[in-house]
Amino acid sequence: MAETPRRLRFLLGAAAAVAALLPTTALSASAQPAPVPVPVPADGDVGARIVGGTRVSTADHPWAVYLATSTGAQYCGGTLVAPDKVLTAAHCAEDDSPSSVRVVVGRDDKDSSAGTTARVTDIWIHPSYQIPAEGYDISVLTLDRALNAEPLPLARPTDSALYEEGVPATVLGWGATSSGGTASRHLLGATVPVIGSTACTTAYAERYNANLMVCAGFPKGGTDSCQGDSGGPLVAGGKLIGVTSWGEGCAAAGAPGVYSRVAAYSTELEPQLTP
Repeated sequence: MAETPRRLRFLLGAAAAVAALLPTTALSASAQPAPVPVPVPADGDVGARIVGGTRVSTADHPWAVYLATSTGAQYCGGTLVAPDKVLTAAHCAEDDSPSSVRVVVGRDDKDSSAGTTARVTDIWIHPSYQIPAEGYDISVLTLDRALNAEPLPLARPTDSALYEEGVPATVLGWGATSSGGTASRHLLGATVPVIGSTACTTAYAERYNANLMVCAGFPKGGTDSCQGDSGGPLVAGGKLIGVTSWGEGCAAAGAPGVYSRVAAYSTELEPQLTP
């Protein structure tokens, strides 16, 4: 099955925050031709919500942000990890110039005017990134101001217990509520168990790199991140352990969501987050 990144792509001039998922030939946020799709966070099912999630609030998750075009159309998620820094997926930022990206914090409902919108002054993409399925799918956005919201701590190499099989993790996003469906108007969240490397290797064979990635989801599917959730957080133990990256479809049985393993990138991330 084909892999796909979990980023939404919009035609220029699309309605502000609500738009249907478009084919991969649609233009990206910076109006550049979209690259051939690769990974998308998956774990399988065609339910209603994040897939299989429920509405949650940024009051409880103040570090949850979304990326939008200059016209306000949401296309990816992100996590505030310092007052003026957002961690997201590389495939959410690879086609964009800083001036084309907006970061929205404190807004549960994309149709509302709640919260704050910040501009981006710099985009750092991991130098080894090529496509999501090969790892290194992380990016740091520097904002034009410090946001008045609590950042989420990053998992470190010493946090190996958070990556053990069965650890409950929370995935959040404003993305599609079914594979190939439309984006959610509201922030949704769901709890999924971390999947061990053996099971994830069974699902994705050589495409899964246990050193750079982590899987989460249920064997039978039903709950997962989906298109538009790319770059968003996978949280366990009060720390960011994963960044939504890729998968096969959304919420399908035997195809868990794949996330960038945050603890694996501590060395590269530290200088990007240090003032």
